[in-house]
Amino acid sequence: MKKLVRTQYDRKLAGVCGGLAKYLGIDSTIVRIIFIVLFFLSVGFPLLLAYFIAIFLIPNEEDVR
Repeated sequence: MKKLVRTQYDRKLAGVCGGLAKYLGIDSTIVRIIFIVLFFLSVGFPLLLAYFIAIFLIPNEEDVR
C-alpha cells in the first residue's frame, strides 16, 4: 500500500511536492510547475495555506519507516 509522505531526498522546501510526485508516480518537476501555475492563478494565499497545512499533516519519509 502506497503512503503519502514528504520525501527526504527530493525536496526543495519541505518535501511536499516531491512526496506528492512519488505518490502519483510522476516527475517532481511537473508537480512543482503545476504548483507554481496554480499559485499564480489562485492569487497565492489559498494554495500557500494548503502547502503549510500539508507540511504538518503529511509525515516525513524517515518517520514512517
